[in-house]
Amino acid sequence: MKIITILKTIAVALVVGVVFATLPGCQKQEGPAERAGKEVDQAVDKAGQQIEKAGENIQDAAKGDKK
Repeated sequence: MKIITILKTIAVALVVGVVFATLPGCQKQEGPAERAGKEVDQAVDKAGQQIEKAGENIQDAAKGDKK
């Protein structure tokens, strides 16, 4: 039960991060902020993948599976 709570918290944090990362992308002209926003988007995507992987490992560990 605690694992589900942790995963929900991670998911919420990821969604909030994505929202804040995409806000600079609303500008019409690409400038330093746009480029920085794209880099943040890539970092958030990579972090999200790592969080998903960690969540899967947590679930596997809870089930007794080892990778």
